[in-house]
Amino acid sequence: MLKALGDLAGARAAYERALAIDERVFGPDHPEVATLVNNLGGVLQDLGDLAGARAAYERALAIDEQAFGPDHPNVARDVNNLGGVLQALGDLAGARAAYERALAIDERAFGPDHPHVATDVNNLGGVLRALGDLAGARAAYERALAIDERAFGPDHPNVARDVNNLGSVLQDLGDLAGARAAYERALAIDERAFGPDHPNVARDVNNLGNVLQALGDLAGARAACERALAIDERAFGPDHPNVAIDVNNLGSALQDLGDLAGARAAYERALRIFEAIEDPNAERVRGWLKQLNEG
Repeated sequence: MLKALGDLAGARAAYERALAIDERVFGPDHPEVATLVNNLGGVLQDLGDLAGARAAYERALAIDEQAFGPDHPNVARDVNNLGGVLQALGDLAGARAAYERALAIDERAFGPDHPHVATDVNNLGGVLRALGDLAGARAAYERALAIDERAFGPDHPNVARDVNNLGSVLQDLGDLAGARAAYERALAIDERAFGPDHPNVARDVNNLGNVLQALGDLAGARAACERALAIDERAFGPDHPNVAIDVNNLGSALQDLGDLAGARAAYERALRIFEAIEDPNAERVRGWLKQLNEG
Protein backbone atom coordinates (compact mmCIF):
# COMPACT_ATOMS: atom_id res chain seq x y z
CA MET A 1 0.00 0.00 0.00
CA LEU A 2 2.76 2.46 0.91
CA LYS A 3 4.53 1.71 -2.38
CA ALA A 4 1.34 2.29 -4.36
CA LEU A 5 0.86 5.61 -2.56
CA GLY A 6 4.35 6.73 -3.53
CA ASP A 7 5.82 6.47 -0.02
CA LEU A 8 8.84 4.51 -1.15
CA ALA A 9 10.87 5.18 1.99
CA GLY A 10 7.99 3.96 4.13
CA ALA A 11 7.53 0.90 1.94
CA ARG A 12 11.22 0.10 2.20
CA ALA A 13 11.13 0.35 6.00
CA ALA A 14 8.04 -1.88 6.15
CA TYR A 15 9.56 -4.57 3.92
CA GLU A 16 12.85 -4.46 5.84
CA ARG A 17 11.00 -4.91 9.14
CA ALA A 18 8.92 -7.80 7.78
CA LEU A 19 12.06 -9.38 6.35
CA ALA A 20 13.88 -9.19 9.67
CA ILE A 21 10.94 -10.87 11.42
CA ASP A 22 10.68 -13.70 8.88
CA GLU A 23 14.42 -14.29 8.90
CA ARG A 24 14.25 -14.77 12.67
CA VAL A 25 11.18 -17.01 12.48
CA PHE A 26 12.02 -19.11 9.40
CA GLY A 27 15.74 -18.64 8.86
CA PRO A 28 17.43 -16.85 5.95
CA ASP A 29 16.67 -19.44 3.25
CA HIS A 30 12.89 -19.92 3.49
CA PRO A 31 10.54 -19.21 0.55
CA GLU A 32 8.66 -16.67 2.68
CA VAL A 33 11.94 -14.78 2.96
CA ALA A 34 12.34 -14.95 -0.82
CA THR A 35 8.93 -13.33 -1.27
CA LEU A 36 9.84 -10.46 1.05
CA VAL A 37 13.24 -10.02 -0.57
CA ASN A 38 11.46 -9.76 -3.92
CA ASN A 39 9.17 -7.09 -2.48
CA LEU A 40 12.13 -5.19 -1.09
CA GLY A 41 13.88 -5.46 -4.45
CA GLY A 42 10.87 -3.88 -6.10
CA VAL A 43 10.92 -0.81 -3.89
CA LEU A 44 14.71 -0.50 -4.16
CA GLN A 45 14.31 -0.51 -7.93
CA ASP A 46 11.66 2.20 -7.70
CA LEU A 47 14.05 4.21 -5.51
CA GLY A 48 16.72 3.97 -8.21
CA ASP A 49 18.95 1.59 -6.23
CA LEU A 50 19.39 -0.82 -9.11
CA ALA A 51 22.41 -2.57 -7.61
CA GLY A 52 20.48 -3.18 -4.39
CA ALA A 53 17.47 -4.42 -6.33
CA ARG A 54 19.63 -6.79 -8.37
CA ALA A 55 21.19 -8.20 -5.19
CA ALA A 56 17.73 -8.71 -3.69
CA TYR A 57 16.37 -10.50 -6.75
CA GLU A 58 19.46 -12.68 -6.99
CA ARG A 59 19.07 -13.64 -3.33
CA ALA A 60 15.39 -14.49 -3.82
CA LEU A 61 16.28 -16.57 -6.86
CA ALA A 62 18.95 -18.52 -4.98
CA ILE A 63 16.51 -19.26 -2.14
CA ASP A 64 13.75 -20.46 -4.44
CA GLU A 65 16.07 -22.55 -6.62
CA GLN A 66 17.32 -24.26 -3.47
CA ALA A 67 13.80 -24.79 -2.13
CA PHE A 68 11.96 -25.78 -5.31
CA GLY A 69 14.53 -26.63 -7.98
CA PRO A 70 15.30 -24.68 -11.16
CA ASP A 71 11.93 -25.15 -12.92
CA HIS A 72 9.35 -23.92 -10.40
CA PRO A 73 6.96 -21.01 -11.08
CA ASN A 74 8.42 -19.13 -8.09
CA VAL A 75 11.76 -19.30 -9.83
CA ALA A 76 10.13 -17.89 -12.97
CA ARG A 77 8.83 -14.99 -10.89
CA ASP A 78 12.29 -14.30 -9.50
CA VAL A 79 13.93 -14.55 -12.92
CA ASN A 80 11.34 -12.16 -14.36
CA ASN A 81 12.15 -9.64 -11.62
CA LEU A 82 15.87 -10.06 -12.22
CA GLY A 83 15.29 -9.53 -15.92
CA GLY A 84 13.54 -6.26 -15.19
CA VAL A 85 16.43 -4.82 -13.21
CA LEU A 86 18.99 -6.10 -15.71
CA GLN A 87 17.06 -4.27 -18.42
CA ALA A 88 17.04 -1.11 -16.28
CA LEU A 89 20.81 -1.50 -15.84
CA GLY A 90 21.23 -1.69 -19.61
CA ASP A 91 22.11 -5.40 -19.72
CA LEU A 92 19.62 -6.20 -22.48
CA ALA A 93 21.20 -9.55 -23.34
CA GLY A 94 21.00 -10.63 -19.71
CA ALA A 95 17.42 -9.42 -19.46
CA ARG A 96 16.46 -11.33 -22.62
CA ALA A 97 18.02 -14.52 -21.27
CA ALA A 98 16.16 -14.08 -17.98
CA TYR A 99 12.80 -13.53 -19.67
CA GLU A 100 13.34 -16.48 -21.99
CA ARG A 101 14.15 -18.70 -18.99
CA ALA A 102 11.03 -17.53 -17.15
CA LEU A 103 8.92 -18.16 -20.24
CA ALA A 104 10.29 -21.68 -20.67
CA ILE A 105 9.56 -22.50 -17.02
CA ASP A 106 5.99 -21.22 -17.16
CA GLU A 107 5.25 -22.89 -20.50
CA ARG A 108 6.30 -26.22 -18.98
CA ALA A 109 4.36 -25.58 -15.77
CA PHE A 110 1.15 -24.12 -17.19
CA GLY A 111 1.10 -24.79 -20.92
CA PRO A 112 1.49 -22.29 -23.77
CA ASP A 113 -1.81 -20.46 -23.28
CA HIS A 114 -1.75 -19.48 -19.61
CA PRO A 115 -1.92 -15.86 -18.41
CA HIS A 116 1.44 -16.31 -16.66
CA VAL A 117 2.88 -17.09 -20.07
CA ALA A 118 1.28 -13.93 -21.45
CA THR A 119 3.08 -11.92 -18.75
CA ASP A 120 6.40 -13.56 -19.64
CA VAL A 121 5.85 -12.94 -23.34
CA ASN A 122 5.04 -9.30 -22.62
CA ASN A 123 8.30 -8.95 -20.71
CA LEU A 124 10.22 -10.57 -23.54
CA GLY A 125 8.51 -8.25 -26.01
CA GLY A 126 9.70 -5.27 -24.00
CA VAL A 127 13.34 -6.26 -24.14
CA LEU A 128 13.09 -7.20 -27.82
CA ARG A 129 11.72 -3.72 -28.45
CA ALA A 130 14.63 -2.21 -26.51
CA LEU A 131 17.03 -4.31 -28.59
CA GLY A 132 15.49 -2.91 -31.77
CA ASP A 133 13.79 -6.16 -32.79
CA LEU A 134 10.45 -4.51 -33.47
CA ALA A 135 9.09 -7.43 -35.50
CA GLY A 136 9.91 -9.80 -32.64
CA ALA A 137 8.38 -7.43 -30.10
CA ARG A 138 5.21 -7.10 -32.16
CA ALA A 139 4.91 -10.89 -32.44
CA ALA A 140 5.39 -11.25 -28.69
CA TYR A 141 2.76 -8.65 -27.86
CA GLU A 142 0.31 -10.15 -30.33
CA ARG A 143 0.83 -13.59 -28.75
CA ALA A 144 0.25 -12.18 -25.26
CA LEU A 145 -2.88 -10.41 -26.45
CA ALA A 146 -4.27 -13.59 -28.03
CA ILE A 147 -3.65 -15.56 -24.81
CA ASP A 148 -5.34 -13.00 -22.60
CA GLU A 149 -8.30 -12.48 -24.91
CA ARG A 150 -8.94 -16.25 -24.81
CA ALA A 151 -8.45 -16.41 -21.05
CA PHE A 152 -10.35 -13.29 -19.99
CA GLY A 153 -12.39 -12.03 -22.91
CA PRO A 154 -11.87 -8.81 -24.90
CA ASP A 155 -12.57 -6.34 -22.10
CA HIS A 156 -10.21 -7.37 -19.29
CA PRO A 157 -7.50 -5.10 -17.83
CA ASN A 158 -4.84 -7.63 -18.84
CA VAL A 159 -6.02 -7.18 -22.41
CA ALA A 160 -5.69 -3.42 -21.97
CA ARG A 161 -2.08 -3.94 -20.85
CA ASP A 162 -1.36 -6.08 -23.90
CA VAL A 163 -3.04 -3.63 -26.27
CA ASN A 164 -1.01 -0.78 -24.77
CA ASN A 165 2.18 -2.72 -25.37
CA LEU A 166 1.16 -3.51 -28.92
CA GLY A 167 0.40 0.18 -29.44
CA SER A 168 3.89 1.10 -28.32
CA VAL A 169 5.59 -1.11 -30.89
CA LEU A 170 3.18 -0.03 -33.62
CA GLN A 171 4.19 3.55 -32.81
CA ASP A 172 7.85 2.58 -33.05
CA LEU A 173 7.13 0.98 -36.41
CA GLY A 174 5.59 4.25 -37.64
CA ASP A 175 2.01 2.97 -37.64
CA LEU A 176 0.64 5.95 -35.73
CA ALA A 177 -2.97 5.28 -36.71
CA GLY A 178 -2.65 1.69 -35.45
CA ALA A 179 -1.02 2.87 -32.25
CA ARG A 180 -3.78 5.43 -31.66
CA ALA A 181 -6.46 2.77 -32.18
CA ALA A 182 -4.68 0.45 -29.73
CA TYR A 183 -4.36 3.12 -27.04
CA GLU A 184 -7.99 4.15 -27.49
CA ARG A 185 -9.08 0.52 -27.09
CA ALA A 186 -6.99 0.14 -23.93
CA LEU A 187 -8.44 3.36 -22.54
CA ALA A 188 -12.01 2.24 -23.20
CA ILE A 189 -11.38 -1.11 -21.45
CA ASP A 190 -9.84 0.49 -18.38
CA GLU A 191 -12.48 3.20 -18.08
CA ARG A 192 -15.16 0.50 -18.06
CA ALA A 193 -13.21 -1.66 -15.60
CA PHE A 194 -11.99 1.02 -13.18
CA GLY A 195 -13.88 4.23 -13.86
CA PRO A 196 -12.48 7.47 -15.31
CA ASP A 197 -10.10 8.34 -12.46
CA HIS A 198 -7.93 5.24 -12.02
CA PRO A 199 -4.13 5.20 -12.45
CA ASN A 200 -4.47 2.62 -15.23
CA VAL A 201 -6.58 5.16 -17.08
CA ALA A 202 -3.86 7.76 -16.54
CA ARG A 203 -1.34 5.37 -18.12
CA ASP A 204 -3.60 4.88 -21.13
CA VAL A 205 -4.24 8.60 -21.50
CA ASN A 206 -0.49 9.27 -21.33
CA ASN A 207 0.11 6.82 -24.15
CA LEU A 208 -2.68 8.33 -26.19
CA GLY A 209 -1.28 11.80 -25.61
CA ASN A 210 2.11 10.67 -26.82
CA VAL A 211 0.78 9.38 -30.13
CA LEU A 212 -1.44 12.44 -30.58
CA GLN A 213 1.68 14.57 -30.18
CA ALA A 214 3.44 12.47 -32.82
CA LEU A 215 0.42 12.92 -35.09
CA GLY A 216 0.64 16.69 -34.67
CA ASP A 217 -2.50 17.05 -32.53
CA LEU A 218 -0.76 19.16 -29.91
CA ALA A 219 -3.95 20.44 -28.29
CA GLY A 220 -5.17 16.86 -27.92
CA ALA A 221 -1.80 15.81 -26.53
CA ARG A 222 -1.85 18.62 -23.97
CA ALA A 223 -5.39 17.73 -22.87
CA ALA A 224 -4.39 14.08 -22.47
CA CYS A 225 -1.31 14.96 -20.42
CA GLU A 226 -3.31 17.26 -18.19
CA ARG A 227 -5.97 14.59 -17.63
CA ALA A 228 -3.36 11.96 -16.72
CA LEU A 229 -1.70 14.41 -14.35
CA ALA A 230 -4.97 15.25 -12.60
CA ILE A 231 -5.77 11.54 -12.11
CA ASP A 232 -2.36 10.67 -10.68
CA GLU A 233 -2.22 13.70 -8.39
CA ARG A 234 -5.58 12.68 -6.89
CA ALA A 235 -4.52 9.05 -6.60
CA PHE A 236 -0.97 9.46 -5.32
CA GLY A 237 -0.39 13.04 -4.25
CA PRO A 238 1.88 15.62 -5.86
CA ASP A 239 5.25 13.90 -5.42
CA HIS A 240 4.76 10.42 -6.85
CA PRO A 241 6.92 9.03 -9.68
CA ASN A 242 3.82 8.66 -11.87
CA VAL A 243 3.13 12.37 -11.39
CA ALA A 244 6.69 13.16 -12.46
CA ILE A 245 6.17 11.16 -15.66
CA ASP A 246 2.91 13.00 -16.34
CA VAL A 247 4.48 16.40 -15.72
CA ASN A 248 7.40 15.52 -17.94
CA ASN A 249 5.04 14.50 -20.75
CA LEU A 250 3.10 17.72 -20.30
CA GLY A 251 6.36 19.65 -20.57
CA SER A 252 7.09 18.00 -23.91
CA ALA A 253 3.64 18.92 -25.27
CA LEU A 254 4.01 22.49 -24.03
CA GLN A 255 7.44 22.75 -25.62
CA ASP A 256 6.05 21.65 -28.98
CA LEU A 257 3.25 24.20 -28.56
CA GLY A 258 5.87 26.93 -28.10
CA ASP A 259 5.11 27.51 -24.41
CA LEU A 260 8.75 27.36 -23.32
CA ALA A 261 8.13 28.89 -19.90
CA GLY A 262 5.43 26.34 -19.18
CA ALA A 263 7.62 23.52 -20.47
CA ARG A 264 10.52 24.62 -18.29
CA ALA A 265 8.31 24.77 -15.19
CA ALA A 266 6.99 21.28 -15.93
CA TYR A 267 10.46 19.80 -16.48
CA GLU A 268 11.76 21.43 -13.30
CA ARG A 269 8.87 19.98 -11.29
CA ALA A 270 9.47 16.52 -12.77
CA LEU A 271 13.17 16.82 -11.97
CA ARG A 272 12.47 17.74 -8.33
CA ILE A 273 10.31 14.64 -7.90
CA PHE A 274 12.77 12.31 -9.61
CA GLU A 275 15.71 13.68 -7.62
CA ALA A 276 13.85 13.28 -4.32
CA ILE A 277 13.28 9.57 -4.98
CA GLU A 278 16.69 9.01 -6.60
CA ASP A 279 15.03 7.96 -9.84
CA PRO A 280 17.34 7.39 -12.83
CA ASN A 281 14.89 9.38 -14.99
CA ALA A 282 16.27 12.52 -13.32
CA GLU A 283 19.32 12.51 -15.57
CA ARG A 284 17.15 12.38 -18.67
CA VAL A 285 15.07 15.34 -17.50
CA ARG A 286 18.23 17.31 -16.78
CA GLY A 287 19.23 16.73 -20.38
CA TRP A 288 15.90 18.05 -21.68
CA LEU A 289 16.15 21.09 -19.44
CA LYS A 290 19.65 21.75 -20.73
CA GLN A 291 18.45 21.57 -24.32
CA LEU A 292 15.53 23.87 -23.55
CA ASN A 293 17.77 26.42 -21.85
CA GLU A 294 20.31 26.31 -24.66
CA GLY A 295 17.57 26.63 -27.26
